[in-house]
Amino acid sequence: MPKRDELTGKEKAAVLLITLGPEKSAQIFKHLSEEEIEELTLEIANMRKVSPEEKEDILGDFYEICLAQEYISEGGINYAKDILERALGNDKAVNIINKLTASLQVRPFEFVRKADASQLLTYIQNEHPQTIALILSYLSPTQSGQILSKLPQNKQSEVARRIAVMDRTSPDVIKEIESVLENKFSNMVSQDYTSAGGVESIVSILNSVDRGTEKLIMEELEIQDAELSEEIRKRMFVFDDIVQLDSKSIQRFSREVENDQWAIALKGAGEEVKEVVFANMSKRLMEMIKEDMEFMGPVRLKDIEEAQQNIVNIIRRLEEQGEIVTPRGGDEVIV
Repeated sequence: MPKRDELTGKEKAAVLLITLGPEKSAQIFKHLSEEEIEELTLEIANMRKVSPEEKEDILGDFYEICLAQEYISEGGINYAKDILERALGNDKAVNIINKLTASLQVRPFEFVRKADASQLLTYIQNEHPQTIALILSYLSPTQSGQILSKLPQNKQSEVARRIAVMDRTSPDVIKEIESVLENKFSNMVSQDYTSAGGVESIVSILNSVDRGTEKLIMEELEIQDAELSEEIRKRMFVFDDIVQLDSKSIQRFSREVENDQWAIALKGAGEEVKEVVFANMSKRLMEMIKEDMEFMGPVRLKDIEEAQQNIVNIIRRLEEQGEIVTPRGGDEVIV
């Protein structure tokens, strides 16, 4: 096997997963794309014998990078570098920070991700909608949802629209905005263009706002850009979110779903979703659907996604009519 310094990043990742063992590796795989999982699985399959020394070295590298990432989250890159220098020396600290910024891409606006939403709102509420949209794109959905809910109504839909259509932003623009918010923020942000925003970003944010704010924003977006509004609406509640519904809501919308649709939709669903759905059906109906699933054979992914979306559309319609409640940020009291 090549020396540690000669290994590619993919090979090091494979060694790390081998070292961590199957259970922990399976947890990591949940956060990777299908393509990444396939590549790493192939790499692990082709991996020759790994010596205990190699495992220990790569695990040590991984631990140091995780430690640096934690320090960065607490106080920024300069803070992380200072602590690592004291613990490991200047050369080692610089090496770790360089690896981190090159491979893990430290996210801009990291220093405000732990800030209080109300406090942050006072700094950005009078900014241009595009500036607000950029900042919210880099925050957590919950934090962004809280801020979006408290913006003036005439800005809410405009900011939401700009997040949804945002693609790539120049690092110079990001740095300029960061410097306004935090003059101590490091200048070591990667020079590659960074991607933020997009439909998935605004969907996550809108799922974290209260129902009233979401409805207001969606109504305004429908007027401004009907096609974009429909795309966002389709993703507001995904099929896997069924596990978050209460039994009464599941039983209500289930009555609207045909058996063949359930069979196709559940064919590609996770075990947790299946368990929740079946737990809210009669034993006879559950057995019928399971039998349909068993005898229908392979199903195209497109057909599964279409069936799941049809069920999601039923849930959204019943929610609009006030017959069921879907969980979202800010909804703490259900009557």
